[in-house]
Amino acid sequence: MIYRHNNAMIDNSFLHRLLGGMPPAIFLKRYWQRRPLYIQNALDPKDLQLTRDELFDLASSSEVESRLVQNSRGRWQLSHGPFQQLPAAKKDWTLLVQGVNWHHDGAHALLQKFRFLPQARLDDLMISYAVAGGGVGAHFDSYDVFLLQAQGRRRWRISAQSDLSLKADLPLKILDCFTPEQEFICEPGDLLYLPPRYAHEGVALDPCMTFSVGFRAPSHQEWVTEFYLKWSEHLDLEGHYADPKPDFHADRPGEIPIQMLSALTDLIQKKRPEKKDLTLFLGEYLSEPKPHLSFKAQSIRPDAFVRRLKRSGLALNKRSLMLYHGSYVFLNGESFMCSPLERKPLHLLANQGYLTPQQCQLLNNSLLEQCHVWFQNGWLHLHTKTSPC
Repeated sequence: MIYRHNNAMIDNSFLHRLLGGMPPAIFLKRYWQRRPLYIQNALDPKDLQLTRDELFDLASSSEVESRLVQNSRGRWQLSHGPFQQLPAAKKDWTLLVQGVNWHHDGAHALLQKFRFLPQARLDDLMISYAVAGGGVGAHFDSYDVFLLQAQGRRRWRISAQSDLSLKADLPLKILDCFTPEQEFICEPGDLLYLPPRYAHEGVALDPCMTFSVGFRAPSHQEWVTEFYLKWSEHLDLEGHYADPKPDFHADRPGEIPIQMLSALTDLIQKKRPEKKDLTLFLGEYLSEPKPHLSFKAQSIRPDAFVRRLKRSGLALNKRSLMLYHGSYVFLNGESFMCSPLERKPLHLLANQGYLTPQQCQLLNNSLLEQCHVWFQNGWLHLHTKTSPC
């Protein structure tokens, strides 16, 4: 059964309220990737502020991924943005805008509050706007998702069904057979968490906006393929194949010589990836920005940069992702090795998303130079009270 919690307590902690008073460790143990969680009044609607016009403006940009889903008498249509105009109809359409956190400061700030989960797993904040009757059909996701109701009402029906076969010849991945087990009416501030592969269907009861916090779950095929493609770029194997002891059969010229197969087998077994290779790949792969994202270069003299950061602090650009493991730090698809003394400030920057002026005192000359380069790339900015984290 789903854990229900009518959160009436007053608490200033976003996380305490979000999880219905549960410590994160309890949530991870009982619900994460196991079973759904529904919490009423999990957020203050003020934390979910983004107007319909702001969302529509984002959907008109070529830098933003957006989709329009329409359903007319059971006929599904899918269109890809940018959109200069949206349907005038008052029912049965949904606008989906991906990665809003990379383009909107308020959405970025909201996503930062989910830092109780690994940033390596967090993907982006998608926002859907739907008129009455709008939805994308019964479906399932391969990843965890937090569904936060920002405006209006949406009816969710969910099911733990094992049959996840899809309807054929549709532009959307819609379940062929959906048997709902439970139903919820989410109002502004309500939360519904769903683990991977949990069937669900959301339909707008009136014009509404839903925030979807999604997580990365690379397929095994994608993961391994990407690793070997990247690893192959760094392989430096000398020599060429030779026949030291030719044992060919003149009457079978079409047969692959066993010596060639043995030579390749030996070569592959000798050249296997090491833990360092896997670590570097994973950090660079996970921190790589989406292809359509760009950064604006900034110019400032090194001495002026150091003076200003010691007054205001530093913060990651909202499009940047910094991760770390052991001696390696990863930022926007690049890897850096740091000394034990350099780990503390860089780990703080990765964990918090910013460094205070006091924490910037931990940066040695080498790190100050590196941060200056990152700043000029547009990957960092000065952390003032008016600038986004």
